[in-house]
Order: sequence, then C-alpha cells, then structure tokens
Amino acid sequence: MNNNIIVIGGTGQLGQCLQDVISAESSTFNFVFLSRTELDCVNEEQTASVFEQYQPLYCINCAAYTAVDQAEEDQNTAFLVNQVAVKGLAETCLKYHTTLIHISTDFVFDGKSSIPLTEDLLTNPVNIYGSSKLKGETEIQQLMENYYIIRTSWLYSEKANNFVKTMLKLAQSRSELTIIYDQIGTPTYAMDLARLITSIIKNDPKAYGLYHYSNEGVASWYDFAKAVFEISQTDIKVLPVASSAFVTKAKRPHYSVLDKTKIKTALGIEIPYWRESLKTCINKL
Repeated sequence: MNNNIIVIGGTGQLGQCLQDVISAESSTFNFVFLSRTELDCVNEEQTASVFEQYQPLYCINCAAYTAVDQAEEDQNTAFLVNQVAVKGLAETCLKYHTTLIHISTDFVFDGKSSIPLTEDLLTNPVNIYGSSKLKGETEIQQLMENYYIIRTSWLYSEKANNFVKTMLKLAQSRSELTIIYDQIGTPTYAMDLARLITSIIKNDPKAYGLYHYSNEGVASWYDFAKAVFEISQTDIKVLPVASSAFVTKAKRPHYSVLDKTKIKTALGIEIPYWRESLKTCINKL
C-alpha cells in the first residue's frame, strides 16, 4: 500500500516542527519533506512530477507568501503563491486522490469582532496577505471534498524566525522594549499544530472541512512578550504601546481570537493553554 505523505514548505517553521514530531513518534507513513527548490508550488510541471513520483495519500501545504507588509507592494506574487499555486495544487490532489491539509490564517478576518471567531463567521480581510490566503481557501473549497483547511494565528517555535526568538534576541542588546497592547489573539506553538496534523493523518477521521486551531487562552502582543521574558527570567522593561504608534504598510486585525469548538468536537482533541506551550518552547531554547 502507498503510504507517502508530502510536505510542501518542508524546511519552514511548521515543516521543521513536523519533522521533529514525526521523528519522535513511530509512524507507518513515509513523510517526504520538500524544500522550495525541490517543489516550488508555483511551478506546475514540478508539482506534477513530484505527485507522479510519490502518488501521495496526503499533501501537507505549509508553503505560503507570508511577508504581510511586503505583500501590499508585491500583490502579484502574493496572489500567485497563495491563490493561483493553491488552485493548481488542489487540482493535482484531485487527480491523484490525495487529501490536502492546507494551513491558512486568522488574517482572513477584519478584527472587528469582540467574541472568538468561528469558522462560519463572515470573512473580510484588511490586507493583501489576508485576501490572497482567503482566495486560496476558496479555490480548495470549490474544487475538492477531501481537504482540511486549518486557520491558525501567531505561530512560534524553537525553529526559524518568530516573535519569541525575536524578543529574546532583542533583550540581549536593549534594556526596554515597546510592544503593542491593542492587538488581541492567541499565540500558537507550531509543535502543537504539527501534532494536530500528524494526529489527523494517523486517525484518518475523514472529518473534512475548514477548522480553527490555536492554543487556548487570550493575549495581546504585550502580554505575549511579558510572558516570554517572565518565563525565560529575562530582566527587561516592557512598555505597552497602541498599534497606531507603529506605522506599517499593511493593516492588522485588532482581534483574532479563534474559536476552537469545532475542531475539538470533530477530532476529540485537547488543546494546551498558550502559556504552558510557551514554557515548553522556552525550556527547549
């Protein structure tokens, strides 16, 4: 029986976390981690030849154009990677009867809600990155039935570049930092997300559809930074500041706490509280 699973964007943050999770678990599956040079999903011929070679049961798509501010000026590339390439990937998955697990974002919402965001809530992106990711979701939903789209938020881990590692690095050369207090969401430990993905593959629940996943709890970026320094016992002054003090090319949603009721019910999972996962990450660092 073919037990191949391909991971696109296999050398990025989530791809690296998946590698760690898989190497720690015994698996009957053959995971193939593909870097951008091995599979650039914009390249249709390359995608076709990889699928022909592996005929995968699952394709995990961790690849995306994620430079939020840059996307405002480089709109063509953002839509090419996050929409056009995703449509091509969905079509290829369909051809090879491959189940697609696709990672999306809280940025598909405008941030005007004041209660946790459910999957059926109206989307309304406030920037190009969010718009391009939403278009990618729509392409999958229009073409496929066997898919999991997982929207997540504020991803961090020991791997790659992320908020936690940036904070710890800045603390080495500064005595104080100003951090935004009026953007509210939930940090997500990429290792927890990786474990969720592997559990879907192991258990094969066939509970296809769109899901929200982040850690439990609520925080501002200010709360998140304070927790990083508290847990790592770093002595630094952290000052709260309004997001209006930081001028960025792309607007950010002010509220993006994801409601996880659907995924907890459908997959019978427990989700760790964000501070607990942050402790795990910082201990590893």
